[in-house]
Amino acid sequence: MVIKQIYTKCLSQASYYIESNNECIIIDPIRDIDVYIDLINQRKVRIKYILETHFHADFISGHLDLYKKYKCPIVYGPNAKPNYEFISKKDGDELYFGNLKIKVIHTPGHTLESVCYLLFDKKNIENSIFTGDTLFIGDVGIPDVAQRYDNMSKEELASKLYDSLMKIMKLPDNVIIYPGHGKGTQCGKNLSSETKSTIGKQKLLNYALKFKNKHDFINSICSNIPKPPKYFIESVRKNINGYDNLTLLLKKSLVPINVDDFKSFMNDEKYVMIDTRNSSDFAKGHIKNSINIGLNGSFAISAGNLVDVHQNVLIICNEGEEEESMKRLMRVGFDNIIGYLRGSFINWKNQGNDYSKINQIESKDINGISKEIILDVRTKNEYANSHCNNSLNMPLYDINFDYKKLDKNNNYLVHCQSGYRSMIASSILKNKGFNVIEIKDGFNGIKMTKTLEII
Repeated sequence: MVIKQIYTKCLSQASYYIESNNECIIIDPIRDIDVYIDLINQRKVRIKYILETHFHADFISGHLDLYKKYKCPIVYGPNAKPNYEFISKKDGDELYFGNLKIKVIHTPGHTLESVCYLLFDKKNIENSIFTGDTLFIGDVGIPDVAQRYDNMSKEELASKLYDSLMKIMKLPDNVIIYPGHGKGTQCGKNLSSETKSTIGKQKLLNYALKFKNKHDFINSICSNIPKPPKYFIESVRKNINGYDNLTLLLKKSLVPINVDDFKSFMNDEKYVMIDTRNSSDFAKGHIKNSINIGLNGSFAISAGNLVDVHQNVLIICNEGEEEESMKRLMRVGFDNIIGYLRGSFINWKNQGNDYSKINQIESKDINGISKEIILDVRTKNEYANSHCNNSLNMPLYDINFDYKKLDKNNNYLVHCQSGYRSMIASSILKNKGFNVIEIKDGFNGIKMTKTLEII
């Protein structure tokens, strides 16, 4: 038996390759399926099933392209009604591949069609469970992320989720938990950075499994559920109805655009420029009105939250990173990428074109400048745990709406935890006419240098 967790950091998402006796299954594949094709080819195996735990909201699945290539069935649990050929399995149904068995466990709550897949070893002993977005490490999936159910409240979904979790908790303590996401996803509220655990450990450590009754569980799970980003709804729609082939999309989008032609797009509101270089390079020079979302962080999640997936997108990136930038955007549904700037920003600069900069400082130098308003773009939970005294909290993913609360007559020192989110925020605010200085080393640096009072 071979189990490979394929973790995609910019989505905080885990898919799985499981192999036995020259046959394999794949659970919750991402849209760019090359990683699975490479494994299948390298190991010379036959794919028998594609298993989906539910209709994903935070990314486009690769199930349809895998199906088209290998003609292997797509499996969903009860209540799933996609607009393509699939196999529906009910609670307790079993699937076989190689000399292994998988049992379908219907676990509604995150969504109504959610299932977990319990894997038995060749001795028919429970080995591991693939929990999708039902059970995470340190957390559980929140109800009603993007789908809407007629005549069903989030509290009713949470009630179903509680029953589903109690079903899973009856499994032996040594059963390994392989979740669908790690820390950073918006499908839960407080996930661990670990990407696997056991039933026994989660009974001890997962706050959501410690409530004495269903009522308390529901109250906790349903409190402060964030409004889903718009791209979630679009992702669910595509995962249910189908989507365009990634290879064909890339062929259409991987178009180099000369500097002069690029200029004709940059002032058109129908287009958005995403600069995927690191924050330091962006700060030193970038095209006016471009947004910095670096490839070195939660790229796809950030882009999906901050940019309308239906917009026409222009890419500015380091040479050689064009395909990677587009691939990651397409994972969350950006199918209207027009092309990329030929020769990257250096070509733009070398041709004598105007460009913008963003001032940066390190936390140790804060006391050397005049007092500014400290703008903290971390999440509300991060801010509540600890923050700079008298700072203003404006979570990054709310900034496109909440920026109206800011005053253009003020100067803002912008920080996040480590510097990734703060440059994204700074680029957006600068485009909207605000005066910003980014703190490069973020809250981590502020705590170390003690240049500001922490509460």
